[in-house]
Amino acid sequence: MGFGYRTMSNARTTGESVGKVVTQSARIELPAEGFVFEGGGVLSELEIAYETHGELTPARDNVVFVCHALTGDSHVAGYHTDPETDTGWWEEMIGPGKGIDTRYYYVVCANILGGCKGTTGPGSIDPGTGRPYGARFPEMSVGDIVEAHCLLLKHLGIDRLACIIGGSFGGMQVLEWAIRHPKMAARCVCIASAHSLSAQALAFDSVARNVITSDPNWNNGDYYDGDFGPLKGLAQARQIGHITYLSQGMMAEKFGRERLPDAVSESAGPADSGLPSPFQVSRYLDYQGQKFTQRFDANSYLRIMHAMDNFDLAEKAGSLEGAFAGIEAKMLIVALSTDWLFPPEQSKEIANALLRAGKAVSYSMLSAPHGHDAFLVDIDHLVEMMQAFLPWVPERVEGETSDPEPGDQTVRGAGKDEERQLLLSMISPGARILDVGCGDGELLASLASERDVKGVGVDYDTNQVISVLDRGYDIFQEDVDGGLAMIPDDSYDYAILSETLQVVRRPRVVLKEMLRVAQEGIVSFPNFGRFSRALTLLRSGRMPVGGSLPFEWYDTPNIHLFTLRDFVTLCRHDGIDVLDMACISRGFVGRLLVKLGFCNLGADRVLVKVARADGAAKGRGRGCRSCTDLGGA
Repeated sequence: MGFGYRTMSNARTTGESVGKVVTQSARIELPAEGFVFEGGGVLSELEIAYETHGELTPARDNVVFVCHALTGDSHVAGYHTDPETDTGWWEEMIGPGKGIDTRYYYVVCANILGGCKGTTGPGSIDPGTGRPYGARFPEMSVGDIVEAHCLLLKHLGIDRLACIIGGSFGGMQVLEWAIRHPKMAARCVCIASAHSLSAQALAFDSVARNVITSDPNWNNGDYYDGDFGPLKGLAQARQIGHITYLSQGMMAEKFGRERLPDAVSESAGPADSGLPSPFQVSRYLDYQGQKFTQRFDANSYLRIMHAMDNFDLAEKAGSLEGAFAGIEAKMLIVALSTDWLFPPEQSKEIANALLRAGKAVSYSMLSAPHGHDAFLVDIDHLVEMMQAFLPWVPERVEGETSDPEPGDQTVRGAGKDEERQLLLSMISPGARILDVGCGDGELLASLASERDVKGVGVDYDTNQVISVLDRGYDIFQEDVDGGLAMIPDDSYDYAILSETLQVVRRPRVVLKEMLRVAQEGIVSFPNFGRFSRALTLLRSGRMPVGGSLPFEWYDTPNIHLFTLRDFVTLCRHDGIDVLDMACISRGFVGRLLVKLGFCNLGADRVLVKVARADGAAKGRGRGCRSCTDLGGA
């Protein structure tokens, strides 16, 4: 199962619906002992509701399993009766031409164990009593949920997954699945999730639990024979949860302090709530709470919350790296910028631990104003990211690009094969490479093709992240100026700064960091000391434009314009050993100056290999390939 470099379209404008779907039910064949929970409970019968989209290939190698969030269900795409009112919860992500393209992938989404949408849960009939399980339904774990879904896939004759994808609580299931069954999925995507809940999130769940069990109609969870369950408590619990799903900025934009009309405000809120709230946000929360009671069961809500609250990968394994030690899937961890329920720091912690454990992992933080719910609504970049990351199993369709030929891949901005060849000559075959400021991944592709290296990129731009993923390489979305703290010491043989040093704000920090995470570094940059630029400045009195400096001064991305001599001086000052240097000049005069040893005057561009000085060799230059003495620069 391979991947291919391909163009990506905007799913919102070109994607289609999967159309009308029917929820299916599978009665799972259980062993004699039944389905045994991790906590000791047992089910003698297990039924799982699920929906599928797309067509299964004869090889059964195109299956994407989608894990739903806390209060989700199997209805992930399409519609049951009305395409306007009952579409799936991830309708904009799944379908022909969308992020998870059902022209190629066979998508399976199932209601989780303990749910209330067709899978055995507290509201199901206990065959031993003939009554609903209620609060007697066994306490379950995320592992129990995963094992139930594995049984469903076995029932469907599927033993291998192209990808497992989940957001929020679904992301926890993805991590658990990758750990429990490392050979089952080729790739995994964990969106806006965590390896354990924060104290703040646990606190919100605690309050939600209390309002449900304090409802007069709770009846210790045995409320199915009555006319009403704990609807008021369940509605209030949903209101508490919903507050955490939206960002502060989105709440301010949607509601601010807008008040209800006087006629409405007099009757706003439940009759026994005291003084009714006069604000629009209160009406919105009331609506969300009441709507939730029409589709969800309080016992299911409590059981699923309990599983989520007790999920703790580090506690179970002794450390997060230990938990991830056996993972074999290629991982993508996605954070959302304004998510304060599962903040980006938690996603980065997962990605960092996977990296420290030596796993293939990429990390991205998407700009998403809607908060935690953004993976359901702010999905433009997420759609492209799914298209890029998913394994490319089918034949290409008309209009899509083929893999670029190795010869088409050049060093960013080099303009000539000379620089690419010089850079390649500085790298040992089979090396581990970190490309800092990797752009669209062209250099990673060239190195992989011609030096068989294992490359990872670092870049801050989301579009570049998507391009690198689409080429099949791992990447961390990170502001290089913030350092490379996510990467352990000496993780790579080489760190490359190609066309990057002059645009970072703190070049000394970046140089120090690259030589912390790699044994050697390779830096390429335009040399502002070249004679032609100096002459242009003297002649015209204006900053030169052209060649390696194609921008006007007011429009340039170059923050630092420096010379080769400046760079060598910095290396000596900071205890960096210059191991190798190659100077490139396009003109005859420049090449002559370089050959005569006047590299600073002749070089248009420079490649320098550096390393941490070893004490005796501190700051020592070993010469330029084109001249006999580095001092000639």
